[in-house]
Amino acid sequence: MTALGLTAVLGGCGLTGGSDEVTLKLVAADYGDSAANSSQKYWDKLAKAYEAEHPGVSIDVTVYSWNDVDAKVKAMVAAGDAPDLAQIGAYADYAAKDLLYEVDELLSIPVQADFVSQLADAGQVNGVQYGIPFASSTRLLFYNKTLFEKAGLTPPTTWKELAADAEALKAEGVKYPYALPLGPEEAQAETMQWLLSGGGGYTDTNLGTYSIDSTENVATFDWLKNDLVGKGLTGPVAPGELNRADAFSAFAAGDVGMLNGHPSLMHMAEKKGVKFGMVPMPGAEGPTKISMGVADWMMAFKQNGHAEQVGEFLDFVYDKDNVLDFSREYDLLPVTNSASRVMTAAKQDADLKPFLEQLPLSELYPVGRTSWAAVSADVKRRIGSTVASGGSPSAILGQLQSTATRAESAE
Repeated sequence: MTALGLTAVLGGCGLTGGSDEVTLKLVAADYGDSAANSSQKYWDKLAKAYEAEHPGVSIDVTVYSWNDVDAKVKAMVAAGDAPDLAQIGAYADYAAKDLLYEVDELLSIPVQADFVSQLADAGQVNGVQYGIPFASSTRLLFYNKTLFEKAGLTPPTTWKELAADAEALKAEGVKYPYALPLGPEEAQAETMQWLLSGGGGYTDTNLGTYSIDSTENVATFDWLKNDLVGKGLTGPVAPGELNRADAFSAFAAGDVGMLNGHPSLMHMAEKKGVKFGMVPMPGAEGPTKISMGVADWMMAFKQNGHAEQVGEFLDFVYDKDNVLDFSREYDLLPVTNSASRVMTAAKQDADLKPFLEQLPLSELYPVGRTSWAAVSADVKRRIGSTVASGGSPSAILGQLQSTATRAESAE
């Protein structure tokens, strides 16, 4: 990891009352895959740098795995012991309960203006921003170059070409011509990428309502069921039982012809010596114009006060050099325009450039809705059955729409 940027232009320490000591408690998610690159190391170094410039302010950071961090914060809040800051997967529930500071109450105007616009917009509830984007990624279609060359194929740009390529790969004995992970680990992501490629999505952007059972979405899953899964082009594991991590591992082992992936898959494949290419997700008629974007969130709880100190610390966190350091350490896309411009131009970040190019064209989950948690959970539970033998995409998408409607009503 490069040296952390320590030259953020900040105001004074923000303390009134002279010698008062303030400790800010931050709970964060771990993006590392081993003790050597744990996010605890990143935050400890950042905190030490900040404390050196701000005597009287201490930063107490606790890092948990993604399996635990959201539940840990939820339990802390329920016990009346909310942290000052949480860097986790969702903010809307806390915003709806009026537990969070508005971003306008915390960040300086230059820092607010530096966020990638659609990420900042996704942090809003009813037009007010509570969620501060912290890390982001987009998805591209990965393909195994060696397998494609052996079969005499070129990367697909349409669904029809994707299916034809998968047929050719199957004929060559490829285990997973197209890996379709609709298992419970991250089915909502694979689902959204396919919905977008068919001209649909989870919501109707014009009406602002869920549209899970739209004509476009039903047509997308009819095609998946009949033209991909039904023809044996998705491998030996049923899509509803295939998780993303297993699909990625199979790609890194050379057993997958094509699958949707994010930047971490590049390094998994490189470590195993797999030669791969990346292209935009094929669509019904041509390359998908809108990619799926994902963001994780920073938020500040009001319980302990300290708005001024929290805001000044966050201004430091989002300094360009610090954003670059984090993004490069964990192969993620920066959430600020200033860091994005650097990464777009830098040779060392060339492998991330295709993902960066997709970010301005991306659409995120409807994370500003408190209903999304229930909808996402139901997608993970049900969506695999849409493409199973005997499954009905229309009926199951209708059931998911009913879940969304009830969740919206409860909201």
